[in-house]
Amino acid sequence: MANAEELTQLLQKALAARRTLIEEESNNGRHSGACRLFNGHLEGCPELVIDLYGSTLLFHAYDVATSIAPLLDAAKEFLLAQLTWVQAIVLKDRKATDTQAQKGCLIYGTVLDDRVREYGVWYALDLLLNQDAGFYLDTRNLRHWLLERMAGKSVLNTFAYTGSLGIAAQAAGATNVLQTDLNRRFLNVAKRSCTLNGFPIDKRSFQSADFWPQMNRLKRAGQRFDCVILDPPFFSKTPKGTIDLARDSVRLINKVRPLVNSGGQIVAVNNALFLSGAEYMRSLESLCTDGYVEIVELIPVPDDIVGYEETRQTPPVTDPAPFNHATKIAVLRIR
Repeated sequence: MANAEELTQLLQKALAARRTLIEEESNNGRHSGACRLFNGHLEGCPELVIDLYGSTLLFHAYDVATSIAPLLDAAKEFLLAQLTWVQAIVLKDRKATDTQAQKGCLIYGTVLDDRVREYGVWYALDLLLNQDAGFYLDTRNLRHWLLERMAGKSVLNTFAYTGSLGIAAQAAGATNVLQTDLNRRFLNVAKRSCTLNGFPIDKRSFQSADFWPQMNRLKRAGQRFDCVILDPPFFSKTPKGTIDLARDSVRLINKVRPLVNSGGQIVAVNNALFLSGAEYMRSLESLCTDGYVEIVELIPVPDDIVGYEETRQTPPVTDPAPFNHATKIAVLRIR
């Protein structure tokens, strides 16, 4: 574990590497973007990960021992001095047994940001809704990919969560975006994102249902999409079925294949930490043997997530190559 002085030095290097990224989304002294300021797992302090959402800092603490308190104090003091426009800090205790502590407690300021802007698109936030932030920073490049390619396309966003990938597709000019998730509260955040961007809200485009029977219903109804986004949780179990990304990638992809127009695409995301990139590629390649599936692109995770050459201290737990991070994103063309 780094001590307070060592952490300050690590944060100084991390902040310097991300300075341009931070300034890109600043306007009149106020920051409106979102990025990872410090990935302690790879940048020298595995007890702490720090994200920036607008003018709100999010501390993810991975050690509940008393010894982490000096690290939190040091990070707070340093970052408030460097980023004078920060208005609030939330601490999420990832190892706590108390649900509220897991979802987050305000440790500085009074008002949390409720939106961020990325590539000109607004995304609604509810930073205390769940254990994570509700807006995934590691899929920023995927949102940009969707913005550039989904004009005139029909899109199905499965496991939509708070809907950021679907919102990106909608901002691109997609003709139809269907967002599905088991939890309606998460989809309500997606609806707020629509409002922030002036998009009309069609309730039929936000469907709260279990993935397995929902895909069956769409198939029976004869619905087809130009792009299906498949970004499931690492592990999930409901009475209708189990999702285990370390084992079930092929099964999940095959489940949505019938819903893709010929020539359309599946964006397959796998964030299983202990699944190597090579192993994931082998599972994807097994789908390609019949000639009806083709791997056309791998989308990397942004540098602020993986760390920079001058800031990285430790290697990832499992080798993600040919991907650059445990969040492995592949685009498949379906025929």
